[in-house]
Amino acid sequence: MKTSALIVSAAAGAAFAVPVAQTAYGQCGGDGYTGVTSCVSGYFCSYQNNWYSQCLPGTAPALAVSSAPAVKTSTLAAPTVKAPAAKASSSAVVKAASSKASVPTSSAIIQRTSSATSSEATATAAAEKATTGKVQYGGINIAGFDFGCGTDGTCNTGGIVNPGTTGINQMNHFVKDDGLNAFRLPVGWQYLVNNVLGGTLDAANWANYDALVQGCLSSGAALCIVDIHNYARWNGAIVGQGGPTNAQFTNLWTQIATKYASNTKIAFGLMNEPHDVDIATWATTVQAAVTGIRAIAPKNIILLPGNQYTSAAAFIDNGSAAALLKVTNPDGTTTNLVFDVHAYLDSNNSGTSSACATNNIDNAFSPLATWLRTNKRLAFLSETGGGPTDSSCLIDLCQELTYLNQNSDVYLGFTGWAAGMFDTSYTLSMTPTLSGTTYTDQPLVKQCVVAIFA
Repeated sequence: MKTSALIVSAAAGAAFAVPVAQTAYGQCGGDGYTGVTSCVSGYFCSYQNNWYSQCLPGTAPALAVSSAPAVKTSTLAAPTVKAPAAKASSSAVVKAASSKASVPTSSAIIQRTSSATSSEATATAAAEKATTGKVQYGGINIAGFDFGCGTDGTCNTGGIVNPGTTGINQMNHFVKDDGLNAFRLPVGWQYLVNNVLGGTLDAANWANYDALVQGCLSSGAALCIVDIHNYARWNGAIVGQGGPTNAQFTNLWTQIATKYASNTKIAFGLMNEPHDVDIATWATTVQAAVTGIRAIAPKNIILLPGNQYTSAAAFIDNGSAAALLKVTNPDGTTTNLVFDVHAYLDSNNSGTSSACATNNIDNAFSPLATWLRTNKRLAFLSETGGGPTDSSCLIDLCQELTYLNQNSDVYLGFTGWAAGMFDTSYTLSMTPTLSGTTYTDQPLVKQCVVAIFA
């Protein structure tokens, strides 16, 4: 709940208002918060940061003060509502409607197999991770190489804006000043091969993109995600379903894997937001790419996207979970095969409005967490976000990311959408403001992304 609720009771013939306890996962404290500070039975008010406290399962630690955490007297920036804009770029087609831990080392490889021994190890690791209450990776998308790409998989390479030094400097800031450790680096397929389907990586274009990847690594990030931002398509035709063949898609990924096989800090995001695909056939395409990559890069994390813009809320019901569950490494294991999900917080989950309407817990991340535990698998939230100063988003995104932390046994991490070459006025901007040599983060980044993770 975003606001406190009151119930009216009668006593000795007089009516009076009594504040009720906050609901599960609701806000119970924080800078400027004026609602109830107690929680329903079975939950306690857990301090997350100066701006946000939340009702979480369990009882307060023995040394915790029973009253709500003290809050600062400063107030949040006034909400700003901006007109809806396409998530990918000003020229992109808007998608249809359909979420300070120590930095882990690159040797911390996630393992999920069907053997009894692996299951026991998984349970132990999950229990240990749950005590920390932190996902392993937290960060932001650095956009620009994807500009000009629409949901039909048409990528106008003339629309590309190389993040270059700007993107690298932002990553340095996010790591060194904010404590974030993961970045997703979207790029159009057409750009990498200079519009030649099935062709080799274009030397000049690849050099530009690789410079951003190397900048990510040099920043000290623990995870740099290569993301092909084509919506399972090439110029309107679906990969493996009448468009590019599985062999052509796999050829792209084996070339990329060859470049980065020696560095397990680089993850492979196979495809951004597939939609309107036959999910069983798409899983076959994903399997082909995984098999090709694993022949070259046996240890890198591979992110497996589902249908309906890989919506976290629809991942189970639309068959993505069941279909992708069958994708394995060549040896039959699922080591470092992680499900890729997206979740926006506006009313239709489209990422086109600055106003937030949900924290995605009950409708998406809670049921998905249950499914992941049952199947001993992990998911990564590679896109989520809201209006950078919107008051509802400052509540909902904090709640969403806190829930991921509290379920870090099944959620590996998140990257918010987006910084890089987006202007600070963009509807979902996470781009910091630069004054001289000093960066100032957007309120949503500071109060939710950074405060919840770092």
